[in-house]
Amino acid sequence: MNAATASALRGEVAPAGVRIRPATTADAAALLAIYRPFVEATAVSFETAVPTVGEFAARVDKALARWHWLVAEADDGVLGYAYGSSHRERAAYRWSVEVSAYVAARGRRRGVGRALYLQLFDALAQQGYCNAYAGVALPNPREHRAAPKRGVPTDRHVRSGGAQVRALARRRVVPAAAP
Repeated sequence: MNAATASALRGEVAPAGVRIRPATTADAAALLAIYRPFVEATAVSFETAVPTVGEFAARVDKALARWHWLVAEADDGVLGYAYGSSHRERAAYRWSVEVSAYVAARGRRRGVGRALYLQLFDALAQQGYCNAYAGVALPNPREHRAAPKRGVPTDRHVRSGGAQVRALARRRVVPAAAP
């Protein structure tokens, strides 16, 4: 574990000048501005069309009703976000959650994504979730270097979406005193 991860695990989560807070539906336009380039120019979102602001606000609202959606912001605006959602619908997966994070170009390589994930993992654990899963579009060498900093192994690969390959990463998020 490196010093930054140890610092984050002690509660010093956000990098200097960055605040992490719960999202609201009023954040939808700013969050969508971060998400749009991922949909339009990459395969990482696994979406083919950019949602509308209204559709994105509905996603935020749905996530806040059951999981968490966190926003990282600085004085110059929103830098990124992370959220939990349903991993699978069957009852046996009720204590598992899928997690995603997206960071604006100006917030990358500053520890924003790591801070969002670590705070999200803690919040989900407090709700009783035991496993957090994330899908990663491959090839993605930067993500494979960053994931271990969050304590997330990325050693499982599954086929998804035809020719795309997706790495499925899992992190245990059990709280100190499980429910």
